[in-house]
Amino acid sequence: MLSIGVPRECAAGEGRVALTPPVILPLVKAGIEIRVESGAGVAASFSDDAYRQAGARVVSDAREALGADVVCKVREPELRADSAIDEPLALREGAVLIGFLNATRFPSLVEKLTARRITVFAMERVPRITRAQKMDALSSMSTVAGYKAVLLAADTLPRFFPLLMTAAGTIPPARVFVLGAGVAGLQAIATSRRLGAVVEAFDVRPAVREEVQSLGATFVAPEAVSEAAVGAGGYARALAEEQEKKMREVISGSVQNSDVVITTANVPGRRAPVMVTEEMVKRMKPGSVIVDLAAEGGGNCELTSPGADVVRFGVMIRGPLNLAASMPVHASQMYARNMSALLSHLIQNGELHLDFGDEITRGTCLTHDGRRLDVPPPAPAMAAAAVSSAQAGATVNPVGARL
Repeated sequence: MLSIGVPRECAAGEGRVALTPPVILPLVKAGIEIRVESGAGVAASFSDDAYRQAGARVVSDAREALGADVVCKVREPELRADSAIDEPLALREGAVLIGFLNATRFPSLVEKLTARRITVFAMERVPRITRAQKMDALSSMSTVAGYKAVLLAADTLPRFFPLLMTAAGTIPPARVFVLGAGVAGLQAIATSRRLGAVVEAFDVRPAVREEVQSLGATFVAPEAVSEAAVGAGGYARALAEEQEKKMREVISGSVQNSDVVITTANVPGRRAPVMVTEEMVKRMKPGSVIVDLAAEGGGNCELTSPGADVVRFGVMIRGPLNLAASMPVHASQMYARNMSALLSHLIQNGELHLDFGDEITRGTCLTHDGRRLDVPPPAPAMAAAAVSSAQAGATVNPVGARL
């Protein structure tokens, strides 16, 4: 019988859980054993009894959950400070691990998992294709982060968001500028509008202009967008230095005139682009607020301190990390549905079926059978050809092997 383990997340401030009772029920009906570590869902308001009622086996020892055939997590496995359990070592050799891994931030962890022949499916690598939409956990968590960013800004801003007509006079609405119109940015626009703010937005990708306008926001500097800024899967591509300089010039006026700036621009696998410079912050009104959702990637604001709130030139700059974890109930519900959809793709008739010819399976898999699949090694013959050609002054581009 195939077993799926759901350990308790042990990272500081992490309240999400990988699978919730509603999505466990159909897995149990399919003949799969579900092991849930006691307390795994408590922070997200899912009790141990709720898991038992769904048919899961609640276990007190984390090693039982981590020793399952498939282990579902939200965050990367780590050494538990409260029990000294080394989660990567507690995984059964050859098992399957599914969760957010972020290989660029944790290379030594990926090496350890690869050496133990763990098959890792990284939720951040789910392809942006129609078939995989239900598995897109990045979009789900970005929705939560975009919403919460506006609430943080509204709570910090020393003024109202909406237009108010009072006996003491009319109070104009706050002005919000959203940089980056991906999932988080669009949710930030929609939430700001619901709170009554006047909203402007900018993105280097021309296709999002209509989406921004459909939410009631003004798209700033449409002449500065370019199809050249669109990368694989619709994500933004890193801009050349001259292009970044031009982009900062066209948005500087909107930054200066805004009460709130929410930045969401990320380029997969690279440092977040600096869009708000120190000079721009200097020109903002005292009491203004910046919420930098790209803080984990270094920050879109030059003065952002990841994980901290700082005041510079009278402007509050907030650099929250893992903002989705601050809303564990709905974040867990959304993530669990994404996870359930991926499990349904990988499991057939109660057994694992890993078809690496499938775009979703191959694209999401980070390691398998002791190999890194995201960075394929050059074939030996091509590597030898590269050396010979280099000696001859030629250039060769080795092509990695594929499963």
